[in-house]
Amino acid sequence: MSVPTPAAPPGQPKKAATAAWIGSALEYYDFFIYGSAAALIFPEVFFDESDPATATLLSLATFGVAYAARPIGALFLGHYGDRVGRKKIMVFTLILMGLSTFLIGCLPTRDQVGTLAPVLLALCRVLQGISAAGEQASANSMTLEHAPPNRRGFFTSFTLSGTQGGQLLATLVFIPIAALPEEQLLSWGWRVPFWMSIAVAVVGYVIRRKLDETPAFEQQAASEGVVKLPLAVLMREHWADVLRVIAGALVASVSTIFTVWALSYATSDSVGMSRSSMLWVGALANLVALAAIPLWATLSDRIGRRPVFLAGAAGSAVMMFLYLWSISTGSYPLTLLLGIVTFGVVYSAANGVWPSFYGEMFSTRVRLSGMAIGTQIGFAVAGFAVTFAAQIAGPNGDNWSAVALFTAALCVPPVIAALTARETHKVPTEQLGERTPKEAAQRETVTA
Repeated sequence: MSVPTPAAPPGQPKKAATAAWIGSALEYYDFFIYGSAAALIFPEVFFDESDPATATLLSLATFGVAYAARPIGALFLGHYGDRVGRKKIMVFTLILMGLSTFLIGCLPTRDQVGTLAPVLLALCRVLQGISAAGEQASANSMTLEHAPPNRRGFFTSFTLSGTQGGQLLATLVFIPIAALPEEQLLSWGWRVPFWMSIAVAVVGYVIRRKLDETPAFEQQAASEGVVKLPLAVLMREHWADVLRVIAGALVASVSTIFTVWALSYATSDSVGMSRSSMLWVGALANLVALAAIPLWATLSDRIGRRPVFLAGAAGSAVMMFLYLWSISTGSYPLTLLLGIVTFGVVYSAANGVWPSFYGEMFSTRVRLSGMAIGTQIGFAVAGFAVTFAAQIAGPNGDNWSAVALFTAALCVPPVIAALTARETHKVPTEQLGERTPKEAAQRETVTA
């Protein structure tokens, strides 16, 4: 028999959502400034300038390195998050991200230390990936378990709104940096956004240290105790849902292709758009996403997670064709319009709903592990999607239709995952993760 989860103290759901938003914004500011730098700066600073195509490919590969590290980080941080609580992991991940990003800004260049430079760059990127592995899963678990049952979609969406806010901040910071004269940009200008991240550790600690642990986790620890091996329980009882989350997380490929590959393609010699103008496409799309994400999430609280997520995943597959085509035309107004619609509106449907959609698949005792491991394996594929896209685009990097088809193919598994998943938006918090929620509710009615 499931014991009803005690209500969070008044104001605590908003406090948890605010902490998740600000923390995620600060953390993903760090994570996304790397993406802009990998597309625009690092090929010339850390790799061989005599072969621009290979330099760009290697630079984009270092962007994907963080995604390869994320599943490993998810195993450890998910384990400890389900054993020691959500709060401690949220503080740890933020400090680690701030420190590793600051160190990137201090690295020597290839001209100074040779091949050691890209090795150190990749190492710092691995630390960023480990941090990101625990950030979203812990913040999502925190907000979901604090939220009123009928508004879990809305409150968990603050984590993703924060992620978009961080991406917006990173883009806005890079706009004036990218406008610097070439010599200043490549010598010291690119380092400034990374140095600014030292504030992340300080601000993150102040914001999150006073946040209460969730009632659901405290009840679980007090009544049944924490699970000694969350991974074992997860694989025994929730393996199908872990596979669904892995498949669903592939929709993040839309974000990485949009943010990194499309930026590199649009500013290449074959298209010739300016760095600053394309950065504004990302900035305005993220600004729209900040408003769209909570609206989509609120809709999912009313009609369900599945239809909203499906609309976002399937719609993104179609819109990426239109967006990449618009870049190929060289028309900036068309690119701006379709960029905002693709990323700011359509992709936000899936992006704003997945925190509640995935989190509701798991019980409290393995929720953080389930979300962390499932999403980070899927995100690892999404991270390297940029590298694959650079290869698929051909020697001139201009085969946009092949990249669009590749991105659309990566949206198919998320659609299948949503079609086979249970609808959970009306399931009580204490019954989440039950194999058959309706039967569990019936058993409790009979017992009562």
